[in-house]
Amino acid sequence: MPKFNDDKQKYQSSKKGRAFVHRLSGNPVNALNPKKLLLTKWTAVTPLAKQKHFLVSQVIKPELPTDPIELVEIESVFSKASRIIAWRELQNNEVWKQGWV
Repeated sequence: MPKFNDDKQKYQSSKKGRAFVHRLSGNPVNALNPKKLLLTKWTAVTPLAKQKHFLVSQVIKPELPTDPIELVEIESVFSKASRIIAWRELQNNEVWKQGWV
């Protein structure tokens, strides 16, 4: 039962605006589930080729259903250009902010 309370406290503190922290690097991360990333909105902290706002347009499924999801396709809202990135890159708060900020 204490583990559940700890998890609940972490979740509640994240809802108050505090971010989760990566256990090895100590950098803040966005808590994400790769299966729920489709159509989520993201803002690049540093614009990429004058493109700041992105949408996850596709979650790329692995060849074997037992393998974990590794990649997503993000699409620029402005130019409609798309690129494939590892979904874990979206967890880095220094590169991506969730939502359109």
